[in-house]
Amino acid sequence: MGSGQRVAVYGAYGHTGRFVVAELRERGFVPVLSGRDAGRLRAAASESGLEARPAPVDDPAALDRALAGAAAVINCAGPFAATAAPVIEAALRAGIPYVDVAAEIEANADTFAHFADRARAAETVIVPAMAFFGGLGDLLATAAMGGWTAADEVHVAYGLDGWHPTEGTRVSGRVSRERRDGRRVRYANGRLEYRTDAPPTVKWTFPDPMGPREVVGEFTMADVITIPSHLAVPEVRTYMAVEAARDVSSPDTPEPAAADEHGRSAQTFLVDVLVRNGDEERRAVASGQDIYAVTAPLAVEAVGRILTGRTRTVGVASAGALFDAPGFLRALAPHVSVETRP
Repeated sequence: MGSGQRVAVYGAYGHTGRFVVAELRERGFVPVLSGRDAGRLRAAASESGLEARPAPVDDPAALDRALAGAAAVINCAGPFAATAAPVIEAALRAGIPYVDVAAEIEANADTFAHFADRARAAETVIVPAMAFFGGLGDLLATAAMGGWTAADEVHVAYGLDGWHPTEGTRVSGRVSRERRDGRRVRYANGRLEYRTDAPPTVKWTFPDPMGPREVVGEFTMADVITIPSHLAVPEVRTYMAVEAARDVSSPDTPEPAAADEHGRSAQTFLVDVLVRNGDEERRAVASGQDIYAVTAPLAVEAVGRILTGRTRTVGVASAGALFDAPGFLRALAPHVSVETRP
């Protein structure tokens, strides 16, 4: 599929970055390894036989060298509050599309706010949150909407059986909490709202075999940026299974451990998206294994579609705005099982 095209991967030596590099190779692309840590890059290059191009985020010339000759760049390096803008700037200078896997709400909002006009003028594509959080929920909500042009509410419930966070997840979470002064955030009344009260715990009835499960309500993820960026929905709520919320908040939870030959952990997930418009409801459900590993086919499928012209717009765009959502979800079939319900 990739026909030997080079794709730069920033943060290629990280947990998610390694999955992205492997997925690119599987699809016929040639990854170019980049990132801030020259030592880890050299080790990754030695293991893989791929080219390494170190590039601190505060060195524009090094970033330009990292992207030279690449057809696109995938940014896997958090915290994205620090890396997104410099790598996007380098992509704009290089005239190539940019895709990232950011789960940070504020970083994704910044990308839409600061780069929309420039990316549109350059007739290029910038895709934030092309990952499990932000991208998958957006694709599911868009597919569930079908012919609807607006809806009253979108609910995205995450049924993770557990969550062993990477160090990158922890660092990004700390940065987000600092940026919002320890407050939590939700999307209501057509905007982000910051609150100091505790989020509610409610019961969500997932499809079988998961069934009813306690979830943390308003456990807000990047979907509150991606979904309303292109769908007319004033209320977007996300929920997290209490077991996973407890795991990710505990400092004692270990990092994910490989459980199969692909390096995936044993973690399973079920994402249940409910769209409500008046008295009518529509649903889309996705299930699979390992939220970090599944981010790789999401990001690489996006790059493949961009480079072959299978896009709907230019500028800064979420997955649901840029791609044919049902078709994109079908393409994930080897990695994610998807079902839409009227």
